Amino acid sequence: MNQLKIWLSVALFMLAIAARETVFADQPNVLWILTDDHRYDSIRAFNKMLHGREMSGLGYVESPHTDRLAKMGTTFINAYCQAQGCAPSRASMHYGRYPFRSGIYEFEYHNNNAEHCRPTLPESMAELGYQTTHFGKLGVRVKTIMGDGKWAAQHPIYQQSFYFKDLAKDGLCAWGKGWTTQINDVKFEKPFQNLEFFVTPEGEFEYCSLELEKLMPQFAGTAARTMEKYDLLRHYNPQKGKHIDSGMILAGVSSREAGKTRDGYYASIFVDFLRNKNRKFKVGSRDYVGVDTSKPLYCHIGFDFPHTPVLPPADFRERFQQHTYKVPSLDDKEMETMPKQLKQQVRHGYSDHFTDAEKQAMVQDYYAFCAYGDTLVGQAADAFIQYSESQQQAWTIVYVCGDHGWKLNDHGSVSKFTPWDVDSHNPIIVVSSDKQAFPANKVVTDFTEFVDIAPTILAAGGARLDDRQYEYLDGTDMAEMVSGRVPARDYVIGESHAVIGPRAFIRTKNYVFSMQTRPDKNRGKNMEWALNASYEELDPALYHMPSDPGELKNLAFSPEHQQVATVMKDKLMKIVLGDNRVEVDWGDNKALGTTVYRSNFAPGAHDRQLVLPR
Repeated sequence: MNQLKIWLSVALFMLAIAARETVFADQPNVLWILTDDHRYDSIRAFNKMLHGREMSGLGYVESPHTDRLAKMGTTFINAYCQAQGCAPSRASMHYGRYPFRSGIYEFEYHNNNAEHCRPTLPESMAELGYQTTHFGKLGVRVKTIMGDGKWAAQHPIYQQSFYFKDLAKDGLCAWGKGWTTQINDVKFEKPFQNLEFFVTPEGEFEYCSLELEKLMPQFAGTAARTMEKYDLLRHYNPQKGKHIDSGMILAGVSSREAGKTRDGYYASIFVDFLRNKNRKFKVGSRDYVGVDTSKPLYCHIGFDFPHTPVLPPADFRERFQQHTYKVPSLDDKEMETMPKQLKQQVRHGYSDHFTDAEKQAMVQDYYAFCAYGDTLVGQAADAFIQYSESQQQAWTIVYVCGDHGWKLNDHGSVSKFTPWDVDSHNPIIVVSSDKQAFPANKVVTDFTEFVDIAPTILAAGGARLDDRQYEYLDGTDMAEMVSGRVPARDYVIGESHAVIGPRAFIRTKNYVFSMQTRPDKNRGKNMEWALNASYEELDPALYHMPSDPGELKNLAFSPEHQQVATVMKDKLMKIVLGDNRVEVDWGDNKALGTTVYRSNFAPGAHDRQLVLPR
């Protein structure tokens, strides 16, 4: 009898192993690459697909590695972000939910304790048996409430994270900024919250703070020296003038060579992670664990480029300085019809007062930085494919060109935060060893949204999206779009509250309409304000893309476009305000709020169908 039990136990164990290996075989390794503030026109392949030319309308760009990925896989060329700010956009991707369904509209810290909250993408992948690892920038500001509701702690959503601020503390970067409590042997009574520094090739820190210079005279003159040494162009207000230790760095040269920048370390550490199979390895002062070959792998690399500071390595910078660019300019006629909220962003990032030389440097260095980042994308993708194939595992790469876009004096401004195409249009490439799901050299022109990323990766990992546990997802598996099993969308939508205040948009093939959705940011109060507001109070914008691709002339008050504007306005309001809208007062940075406010006067309004009058 005992022998029978032993044999039965062995048989069950072998069956369990066989079952696990069968599941493993159906679960590809997944690499999700995301860049930051990345204009699509920096990619030749995208320009070719959209405009029939390789170069940007502004001038020279280069992107051989991304172009190669596009040939290897399927490009979703008309993909749009849901919010034009880093944190809300990244939240929409990691949760697979629209801002008006998650309640994350801008840079607010939030918690996972509110009743409507659901797991993030990496947490769901871990439930499917994946090892989950993150490199670089994350931007999902989630906490979890502890201590009988008295405080909220950071909530790691990846099993292991090579966090960019940890790496910067060890000097594994060329530039950094963060909280500093001590320099050398001097401890500060009040910590510096955003102390900026450069790292030399020798690993020495060069600080850039006039406040620090007053406190520690040995650093006197360092801010001015970094300004000159790295040829920095900082954003400046025409009234307040220039500052040497504040303002976004829009142009300059990296203090270190290619590969030794923040992004360079993300790529090389990722390669080291794949090489150190099933063993520990050290990065800076910290110990990490290499890839676990007993599990399928899900990795996310959050590159910083080309987010400010725009500091391309010297060799890239020199090459792009040889090119002259056609810099956009602001026309007074555009300002006459521009909505108030969008004017607010233009004022916030105003750059039309820059000199011609400053504008050229800004554009040259931005595209040089994009070209440098392109080499790192290729490095990471190649290492991932090589690892997967050496392990005889299937693989999938999801490359998202920016969490949103960026203006280079478009509309007279830099930065993002608007529904304009330059801020919201971000193509996606999916490359897979499964060429049936994502064929090589295929272009999908149907609308795609960032909320589609989570269901796509989950479905690849073996999730059954029709199961009840995934019903919260707002997006669609992009493999279903490729196969034609789901109908094409008539529109894409989004809403963001950062900088310009609450504003939502709806975009069709020919038109984009946007409007103010709330009177203020008081969550849960006056949620249906827009339903009773006058048309003028909604601060509407309507652009006709075929005749006005730069979105320069607002047609919201044009008599011949009133029918189109009305239909789009009504559809947008029903969706973002009335189809299961969620708002949460998260409690500022403490993130202790869990009360959920809902508005659901038009359930099912978001049917992805919209017929406009001709």
